[in-house]
Amino acid sequence: MTNKKTITVRQTGSPIRRQEYQAQCLRALGLGRMNATRTLEDNAIVQGLIRKVHHLIKIENKTQ
Repeated sequence: MTNKKTITVRQTGSPIRRQEYQAQCLRALGLGRMNATRTLEDNAIVQGLIRKVHHLIKIENKTQ
């Protein structure tokens, strides 16, 4: 059994009146509506997307 690191993120901000790449990053994370929550594998790609939209999301949970 492998223990994969996961991270749970919640969308707290709207991409309206933001640059288009920020809306695309939210969609890539699987978010699209306010208060939407998604649990993702914690890897370099996800960390990069989170870094781009850190002001629009909140990290709820991080497991190891």
